[in-house]
Amino acid sequence: MRLLALLPAGLLLALAASAQPTGAPQARFDLCDYRLVWADEFNDASIGNWKLNGRRWIAHTPWAGDFGDARFADPGPAGPFAIRDGRLTITARKDRSGKWTSGLIAAADETGTGAGLRYGYFEARLKLPPGAGTWPAFWLMSRKPRHDPRPSVEIDGLEYYGHDPAAYQVAVHVQFKPPHEKRNRGAGKRIPVTTGSLTSRFVTIGIAVTPSQVMFLQDHVPVWAAPTPRELDTPLFPIVDLALGSGYPISKTPSPSTMEVDYVRIYAPAPGHRGGCQGSGQRPAAKRP
Repeated sequence: MRLLALLPAGLLLALAASAQPTGAPQARFDLCDYRLVWADEFNDASIGNWKLNGRRWIAHTPWAGDFGDARFADPGPAGPFAIRDGRLTITARKDRSGKWTSGLIAAADETGTGAGLRYGYFEARLKLPPGAGTWPAFWLMSRKPRHDPRPSVEIDGLEYYGHDPAAYQVAVHVQFKPPHEKRNRGAGKRIPVTTGSLTSRFVTIGIAVTPSQVMFLQDHVPVWAAPTPRELDTPLFPIVDLALGSGYPISKTPSPSTMEVDYVRIYAPAPGHRGGCQGSGQRPAAKRP
């Protein structure tokens, strides 16, 4: 999705045959055998430019590849990020010359430093901006140094296109570096929702990654699953962004457009721990000071 911009439909083949929808209504996801290992409750904006340097996020992709029709801007007084009522807001806006800026946060930098797990449960609670041309997302990427030659795994927990307010996309991609990019592959699914529900209320998006399966969840209920790529040999780290475009026009995109992020959390598998039972969809009792 993001690393390769738009992946041609012909490349979404290798995993598609074995990726299966979850089918009948599923039971709510149980976090009792997980423990919270990392979280940002957004009591403050801990965002650097290109290096973490002790912060929780950077404002660009670690591989220095912006995408979409809005430039991802650095944090600062005139930047796209703000903290409001314990939530992060990311705002896309157009300046007087017609140029757009917006924001992205990534929990790792080009050195491979940052948050993440190879297997675990990743969750974000979001409210998306309405309007054609908006392209917000919550996704995971392989955490490794920028010039590491190994293929990257991308898992899209939510990819939303503002012109289609009755759905969002989920996907798993494997992306190879040149000269092996023809081996890229992936699979995805359109997840129907009540029209306008993602922009009128907060939604909780979860991604549970095990050695055999990637499960996608909405409000703690599974919506789809796909096989875990064999190339997943590094931790995954979370990214949240408000991009624009993705090949769709932004001439009618509202300026400003604001995405709200209530929290991002990472849980590690801990069979028998029972410590996550009250964590599913709730704030931890003690917030980060």
